[in-house]
Amino acid sequence: MRRTACGRDFALSARMGVTTLLLVGLYLAALVPPLWLFHHGFLPAKAAFGFDGFVLVLVVLQYVSLDRMALRASRARIVGASEAPKLHAVLEQLAGLANVPKPRAAVVESELPNAFAAGRNPVRSTVAVTRGLVERLEPEEIEAVLAHEISHIANRDGAVMTFASFPALTLREAIRSAPWKLWVFGFPLMVLACAFYAAGLGIMLTISRCREYTADRGAVLLTGAPEQLMSALQKIAEAIPRIPSTDLRAVSQMSALFILPTNLRALTHPPLQRRLARLEDMSRELGRPETPAPATPATSNLVFALAAFAVVLAVILTIGLVVLR
Repeated sequence: MRRTACGRDFALSARMGVTTLLLVGLYLAALVPPLWLFHHGFLPAKAAFGFDGFVLVLVVLQYVSLDRMALRASRARIVGASEAPKLHAVLEQLAGLANVPKPRAAVVESELPNAFAAGRNPVRSTVAVTRGLVERLEPEEIEAVLAHEISHIANRDGAVMTFASFPALTLREAIRSAPWKLWVFGFPLMVLACAFYAAGLGIMLTISRCREYTADRGAVLLTGAPEQLMSALQKIAEAIPRIPSTDLRAVSQMSALFILPTNLRALTHPPLQRRLARLEDMSRELGRPETPAPATPATSNLVFALAAFAVVLAVILTIGLVVLR
């Protein structure tokens, strides 16, 4: 079985690499100008370093509170092994295969069949499933969905998406709350903010879609049964239009984290047909005899995120030292 071969997608990795570099550029575009203005005497030190410090503190706070915010927004309830023994057993098995600690299990009281993973790292992670998912899917299909979520945890997608989403979400709130006077007297600044927001949104959506493809591939590696994930995705997609709108609105805040969004046309996820086509290709690939392939070091996407953040901090510190000489 060529299960390891399904784990490689060089085009997807290249896209992630390019998008990560753009994300680094976006952070630099936000954090370096205040220090440059301070260096040339246009901005006081408190304002320049205060702005950059405030941004970094917000990133850290979002990173630290990621899992709590997700569980609170979805009204997920943590369940123990005695209450959901089958769920815990499958999570323990998949976590062992993925070489990560077993995540906590949670249940969302919703008829919508769906699931999501939350947590900034594998040690602090939770996999939540809705009541509708447990009732509508077969055990093998549920296992495939859980394998998808375990893959998110193993790839540290919570941390990746924190850094990817922060610029767009922060700029969106800033633009929404800007008073009309700022639009009138600071129109060029607001146009620049809108441009940065558009760039940040595009980067966030690109990374989000890549993460779903990668988690699908990870689920295939863990289960060896892409047809089960295909069946699960199709059943979830067929059920979503039948769910009452009130139930959909109740979990709409979690749509970006779900294995399928509540709006199937949402840009946070790849089109369903493309995901199914990729899974079908993997199914054919698994049917071929295994051929020896040179080992290649696996690069975690967290490395890209941490490297990007390290570059940002290094540039800020370098400029700060130059300025303070």
